[in-house]
Amino acid sequence: MSKRNLALAGATVVSIIYGLTFTIAKDVMPQHIDAYGFIFLRVGGSTILFWLAWFFMPKEKIDLTDFPRIIAAAFFGVAFNMLTFFKGLSLTSPISASVIMVSTPMIVLVLSAIIMKERMKKRMVGGILLGLIGTGFLILYGKSIANAPQAGYGNFLVLMNAISYSFYLIIVKKLMNQYNAFTFVKWIYLFGFLMVIPFGWGEFSQVTWTDVPVDILWKIGFVVVFSTFLTYLLNLLSMKELKPTTVAVFIYLQPVFATVFAIGLGKDDLNLIKIVSAVLIFSGVYLVTMPNKNVEIKSDEESQQ
Repeated sequence: MSKRNLALAGATVVSIIYGLTFTIAKDVMPQHIDAYGFIFLRVGGSTILFWLAWFFMPKEKIDLTDFPRIIAAAFFGVAFNMLTFFKGLSLTSPISASVIMVSTPMIVLVLSAIIMKERMKKRMVGGILLGLIGTGFLILYGKSIANAPQAGYGNFLVLMNAISYSFYLIIVKKLMNQYNAFTFVKWIYLFGFLMVIPFGWGEFSQVTWTDVPVDILWKIGFVVVFSTFLTYLLNLLSMKELKPTTVAVFIYLQPVFATVFAIGLGKDDLNLIKIVSAVLIFSGVYLVTMPNKNVEIKSDEESQQ
């Protein structure tokens, strides 16, 4: 198998794992452990794994001037990002949460236009509006879900998570260009864990672990080892061999896998609101990420020379 095919396989596995995570994490929260306590476990366990992995990686020294950026990345990419996602997921349905997460590429584009002064075309603006309408449907009408009375608030928190993660992608870009990923990711998770402690320690300490079923312990381990640590390693492999735009496309598979797993396991159902919202968001994402034809033609000409 070529390196490219291996990278494509890795990116697909990441989407499958994330699709599973929506349902698996929902099984754990809030019945066995509350959202913030779960994040305490997830970030703490992943921090240990990243520091252990660092011992087998090339050693680099980080410039002190880059630590403020690392701390900002820890806040937006770990602490605020994960706290809002798991709290939101504990209140809403797996399918709704996975659909909202697809809005991340659109949010990145908006933030890039604001922060980096990048110009947006009319179709991109139209796509963003479609995506916002779709997300708005889920937030406003999600509250009617019988088994998730606070789904509207949960969907809003998942949206905050997507915005936070988009900030993280912009902040971390400079670090990715300057260092080996393992050089700074261990620091991002360490600082992120320190930020999570005040929120998660109380809920974590209230768990009576002897009463937690074995299958739930396995699901917690899955989220720590596979949904966090392993997916990051596979994303690194993918980013080395594939273009960023190619890697980004795989985020669109997450709602597909999340829907299949959630409905197949009887954890969620598909209704008209979710279908309409998904169509609007996916249409918006397509308009925003649709490649420029002129750029494509130029690239083809260059490759033939």
